[in-house]
Amino acid sequence: MESATIRRPPPLPGLIQLGLIGLLLALAAIAWALTSDQMSGMDAGPGTDPGTLGFFIGVWVVMMAAMMFPSIAPMVVMHVRIQEGRRERGQPVPIGATTLFIAGYVITWAAAGLVGYGLFQLGKALTGDAFSWDNAGPYLAGGVIVLAAVYQLTPLKDVCLRHCRSPFMFLMKHWRPGRVGAMRMGLIHGGWCVGCCWALMAALFALGVMSLGWMACIAALIAIEKLLPWRVLANRGIAVLLLVLGLGVAFTPESVPGLTLPGSPKAMRAMESMGMDEGSMHQGGMKGMQGGSMHQGGSGQMKDDSMHQGGSKDMQDDSMGNGGSGGMHDDSMGNPGSGGRMSDDQMP
Repeated sequence: MESATIRRPPPLPGLIQLGLIGLLLALAAIAWALTSDQMSGMDAGPGTDPGTLGFFIGVWVVMMAAMMFPSIAPMVVMHVRIQEGRRERGQPVPIGATTLFIAGYVITWAAAGLVGYGLFQLGKALTGDAFSWDNAGPYLAGGVIVLAAVYQLTPLKDVCLRHCRSPFMFLMKHWRPGRVGAMRMGLIHGGWCVGCCWALMAALFALGVMSLGWMACIAALIAIEKLLPWRVLANRGIAVLLLVLGLGVAFTPESVPGLTLPGSPKAMRAMESMGMDEGSMHQGGMKGMQGGSMHQGGSGQMKDDSMHQGGSKDMQDDSMGNGGSGGMHDDSMGNPGSGGRMSDDQMP
């Protein structure tokens, strides 16, 4: 029976629990500071180009630490509680298991970032200027956000969210001993979290993936639906908020607070801060910035066609380069496993 296979882990001393949560929040704060330093002034609005793959992955991993570490605190605390329970029963507890659990979680999100980057670049290559901001860009951005609102109401979202909100049941169902087991559990938990939050991350791309303000907004929504006790109310409220936001971006983008409009002076300054020029963006559109589109003239070299005519030294610059420089709560989860009673080594 299920009750025979589940052992409620002992509570952690208050100071240790506060220390764990404080450490995660401190790491998140450091990640926010690093993200702010990396992304400051780079918000060019919807469709902001994410840059090179190496740059994007580096920024993305730090972003995930900043956005997700507060939300996974209950899961990390429960993992440590189970480890302490094993130690009290005289079972081996490998050093660094919880760190590897977190590492597995971050690796899953890094993989999700790679997929998102690939889809963004593929869509940009296939659609050309069709979704530039002066064409259908606002409707694409708004549509992505509305899609995120719809996903909030799907059964898949509900299942993934339950896994994220139920640390004890998740760990009892997926527990594996040792360091490799801890990494595996982190990867699995990250997978459920990606399933829960991928649409919100897509909305972040639509609003401006380099925007610190929108990044903070999405992080707050994730924390609300994962941590507040009113799961259904939080989920439905976020859906309504995303729906209103998506319609606003699609039809009246200039009225959306905090939204940087592509082609605006702020967007142009963001492009300059990334070493791009005005010709690098297709009308500030959803295609973002492309380094290949440059004003004619390239490197700005000057060619003197000046000739000495009767002692005069007038010089003519016939050709001028006009280009730029390129420039947690225990919700119901079902049975904790299908293998019946676990052995003491497998049991948390």
